[in-house]
Amino acid sequence: MQYVRLGGTGVRVSPLCLGAMMFGGWGEPDHGNGIETIHAALDAGINFIDTANVYSEGESERIVGKALKGRRDGVVLATKLYGAMSEDPNDRGTSRRHIIQEVENSLRRLDTDYIDLYQVHRPDPLTDLSETLGALDDLVRQGKVRYIGSSTFPPDEVVEAQWAASRDGLQRFVSEQPPYSIFVRHVEEALLPVAQRYRMGVLAWSPLAGGWLSGRFRKGRPYDQTGRAKRSPERFDPSKPENQRKYDIIEQLVPLAQEEGISLVELGVSWVLEHPAVTSAIIGPRNRRQLEGQLKAGDICLSTETLDAVDEIVPPGVTLNKADEGYMPPWLDVRYRRRRRDLS
Repeated sequence: MQYVRLGGTGVRVSPLCLGAMMFGGWGEPDHGNGIETIHAALDAGINFIDTANVYSEGESERIVGKALKGRRDGVVLATKLYGAMSEDPNDRGTSRRHIIQEVENSLRRLDTDYIDLYQVHRPDPLTDLSETLGALDDLVRQGKVRYIGSSTFPPDEVVEAQWAASRDGLQRFVSEQPPYSIFVRHVEEALLPVAQRYRMGVLAWSPLAGGWLSGRFRKGRPYDQTGRAKRSPERFDPSKPENQRKYDIIEQLVPLAQEEGISLVELGVSWVLEHPAVTSAIIGPRNRRQLEGQLKAGDICLSTETLDAVDEIVPPGVTLNKADEGYMPPWLDVRYRRRRRDLS
């Protein structure tokens, strides 16, 4: 496996990052199966694992911690914070209080002394960036965290975070984790160029568009309303025109993959890795079988003809369904639109 630098850092990571969201109650509840999948990924050369405190209420981190016993030093381990961990109004967001509390919880669940990449899962409109970056800077200086990154930040907030870090002499975000797939291309317009400008690593989440590019959703098949489709019906409900268009596009992509001699899954993941801004594609297998179906994607180079054909099917910069963007600025939420100054 060819390893690549994580942005402007000296850390080298695999082009496939093992996403651990599906280990635990959200996907595969059997810890043994999750550990087996993680070990298979490590044995295949993947040295990059990404999880988050909110995944199955910390269960994902615990499974990863168990799997890395005796193998921790060879892994670049990433986790995230932001989401609510309880009903406590202070047990969420990116305040100094919550960051310091949650890094300790993650360290304990992961059974490690340090986190390689600690990421802010979403922008926090209620907390000044200087407070967030100041707390993260302290964690780096204490050795509990090696690098810091952001996830699903709009381009303007990526820039603001870089400016704030430079202005205040604080650690800066070395990576951004946006949604990116053939179906979700809005980040090509500004986010990916901004990341390149600041030499940030880009860790693309959901390269299979939440399972759409796995072949699970096809015309003529019953609509599978389990798992992610149940949690996010707006992204999968076939009665929505934007989702019906996905069914049509899948039927165009399948023969395209066949012409390349690869699977639809491999087309989806390898396509993401073709963008020069992308460091790693975060794959999220539920089990070893799904993992093995994606491993070859890290070594596939798509032909120019295939890349051009994809652009004809879904033009650059286009996202088919805004619900797939992963983040809505709170000031656009109907609860706050033109009505309240305080988003709390």
